[in-house]
Amino acid sequence: MIPEFSHLLAILSAGLMLYSSLIGIVNHTSDKSHKLRQLTHNTFNAAAFFLFLSFAVFIYLAIQDDFSVAYIASHSNSDLPIFYKVSSIWSAHEGSMFLWITFLVGWLWLFINHTKNDHEFFELIIIFSAILIFGFLLFLLATSSPFERILPVTPLNGADINPVLQDPALAIHPPMLYLGYVGFAIPFIYIISFLINGNFAFEWHREIKSWSLFAWAFLTAGIGLGSWWAYYELGWGGYWFWDPVENVALMPWLAATAFTHSMHALNKSKVLKSWTLFLGLSVFALSLFGAFIVRSGVIDSVHSFANDPERGLFLLIFVALITLFALTILVIRMPKLYNNKAVVSGSKESYLSLNNILMVTSIFSIFIGVMYPLIYETFNSNSVSVGPPFYNTIFAPLIFIAAIIISISINSSWQRTNNLKKILKRFFVPGILSVLSTYFIYTSSLYNISLLQAIGFFSGFLIIFSYLIAMFNKLFDKAYLNWPSTISHLGFGLLLLSIAANSTFSIEKNLKMNINDSFEFGNSKLTFNNIQFGNEDNFERIRASLLFIENGKIFQLTPEKRRYFTRGQITSETDIKSTFLKDIYINIGEQIEDNSWTFRLQLNYFIKWIWFSIFLMTFGILMRFFVRAK
Repeated sequence: MIPEFSHLLAILSAGLMLYSSLIGIVNHTSDKSHKLRQLTHNTFNAAAFFLFLSFAVFIYLAIQDDFSVAYIASHSNSDLPIFYKVSSIWSAHEGSMFLWITFLVGWLWLFINHTKNDHEFFELIIIFSAILIFGFLLFLLATSSPFERILPVTPLNGADINPVLQDPALAIHPPMLYLGYVGFAIPFIYIISFLINGNFAFEWHREIKSWSLFAWAFLTAGIGLGSWWAYYELGWGGYWFWDPVENVALMPWLAATAFTHSMHALNKSKVLKSWTLFLGLSVFALSLFGAFIVRSGVIDSVHSFANDPERGLFLLIFVALITLFALTILVIRMPKLYNNKAVVSGSKESYLSLNNILMVTSIFSIFIGVMYPLIYETFNSNSVSVGPPFYNTIFAPLIFIAAIIISISINSSWQRTNNLKKILKRFFVPGILSVLSTYFIYTSSLYNISLLQAIGFFSGFLIIFSYLIAMFNKLFDKAYLNWPSTISHLGFGLLLLSIAANSTFSIEKNLKMNINDSFEFGNSKLTFNNIQFGNEDNFERIRASLLFIENGKIFQLTPEKRRYFTRGQITSETDIKSTFLKDIYINIGEQIEDNSWTFRLQLNYFIKWIWFSIFLMTFGILMRFFVRAK
């Protein structure tokens, strides 16, 4: 009966969300009674409580190994540690959607209860929050229910979680990413409420700035964790491979970055009002688009969850209705949002605007890259793919231009024309240092550096040198230094530099070795010492023992192959030893007929610096809550 209790709580939550929205609509369009307003609020809180309780009960079912629940039987196992029993809930479509909605309710419940009851948008916020949540709960209950039972014969044990997902980073990565995605429901709903309310003198951005920055931090950290996991578990490069599902995560991140920058300009100078509203709506709309792509099965990706036309059609209609409604309200209200205060040419706002245009251009390019294969296959029998060359060719010049704009904007002022000669003079030193540094790498390197890599080096150096010089000047002059912005942008510059260095200097070798064989290259030597066989609780393993020697330093490497008993799935577990500049990365392949084994050895330079740069960007944003901004 406990699974039915969890199911009933979710149904009650959906019903109360609908009831809350209807009460709110009736009250808002007629009497505007304080009692009905309070009833709308209380009903929403009750609905949120029921959903939280439903999810908590579902976690209890997973921990207790209730294999009468089809979802738990398909994605968990009694031999799993409790940590993985809990994380198995979001290892597949139905459970991950349940978590997604729970986080959505959590964000909106916190925001609504943080907002004062007498706020002029208060009832509108509850109405649109309840409608949004009801739509997703209807999707969950009607097409993706995690509550289905296996009766009367219940399996003795579950099918186990996918072994690839039995990893702490992946257990944390989806929740972090979802917190970022659904966190932007707050500005989305708040902006719609602001537009419908019609009080355009209200400084709406001040109410949601902190919430948006928190959501951006979660989204950035979630993407970074996913990159880290894919690197050591799947052997991907550690940053971006332009997989369609990766792309639909990048689009809301770019829109969110543009949105937070625009809000800062709006807060400082009361400009870019319509532009900021559009970006605020776009972030969550792109998150919804990503939910459709991942869960509809319209694309083939290692990240996608489902292949179900019914789910895809429901999501497509719901996402389209929400997005069209929001954009329609914005277009209708646009004439009343007109601001006579123009952006001053050469001011900091103007540079922010230019970089925002570049971000929107990049979003549109990614959108075309994701959608073009789908459109092409609809009208042709052949399939087509859009790969890294398309994206790299577009992004390289955009990053190059953005780096120059960022460098120039450091020394510009808010809503004031800056002396062009003075700006160019300050740009000269970091520009020359960046050119010389890039040229030094080009001439001293044993590797061929492509134009794309050169652009990455120059762009990263330019941002880093510009901020370091500005930081030194302001500290020397005892002037105000915006530490959050400085640290975040240094992190972005380091990210570009690390990716360029990783793609330039990294080495990969595919080897075939017998026991006691050695392979030498440069100042390095790899020796295959031994192979061992053994069993663990839920898998059997083959472990190779290798010795890597470089410049007198010795590293013991033990990559594994595992076969999991329940699913029979075979996985490769890499071994990674890290130094200051690089990772020594190796995994074991197959045994060949002559009893030799195949290995893939990589020396991945600056790979850890990529994740450190993501940490810097996130840390810089979070610093805004503790450092007074000017």
